[in-house]
Parts: sequence; structure tokens; C-alpha cells
Amino acid sequence: MGLDSQLIADGGYFIVEDGGEIAGCGGWSRRATTHGGDHSPGRDAAILDPAHDAAKIRAMYTAPGFERRGVARLILSLCEDAARSAGFSKVELVATMSGKPLYEACGYHPIEAFHDDRAGEPVPLLMMGKSL
Repeated sequence: MGLDSQLIADGGYFIVEDGGEIAGCGGWSRRATTHGGDHSPGRDAAILDPAHDAAKIRAMYTAPGFERRGVARLILSLCEDAARSAGFSKVELVATMSGKPLYEACGYHPIEAFHDDRAGEPVPLLMMGKSL
């Protein structure tokens, strides 16, 4: 997916370290873009309205060797808390199939399945949501 510099510039990106090593990262956004990096077509920097829209959980990654150690749950919790503090009552994310079980365990429900073929090969993805 690549780097999303807008997500970082907006201050909603978290990095978890363990002994100086990056264990995982992820963030949330008040912008309409759902997934992808700076190079991805179809980005939308419009600011979302917390009264009507869902904040977006974005760019969740866990480093190899840190899976199933609570890193992703910690980042997800930080993102949800930050979105709630900004006035959002719901969040959405785009899950890969490998991430779907984690998000379901954290209370997210499927909204829409689709394929992203912007990089050539179609990647199955799932839009998921949760009330805060």
C-alpha cells in the first residue's frame, strides 16, 4: 500500500516499539481516504463530519515476530480512543483477509467486500465498521 504522508502529517499515526525495534504501527484519520498510500489513485483528503461520518482506521501493520502479542489490539485501541475524543461515534477500516479475524474479535462487522487491483493483481479486501 505504501506510505501515506497525510496520515502522518495529521498526527494520527502510532508506532509501537519493543526494545528499540518497531513491533507495529497504525493510525486513524478524519479524512475520507479509506486505504492506500501517497501514490494510490482515488485518494480523497476531504475532512469527515464526526456527526455523520465514520473515522477511518488506516495502515495497520504488525512486524514479523510480533504477531499475536497484542500489538495490533493496542494500536486499534489507541486509534479508537483518539477518534472518540475527536467526536466520532463510529469507525471504519479496510481489512485484508488475514486481518479480518482480529477485527471481528475486536467488534468490527463486515460492510462490503471488494477487490483492489490498483497495483495490478486484485487483492481481496473487506470494508468493516464498528460503533464506538
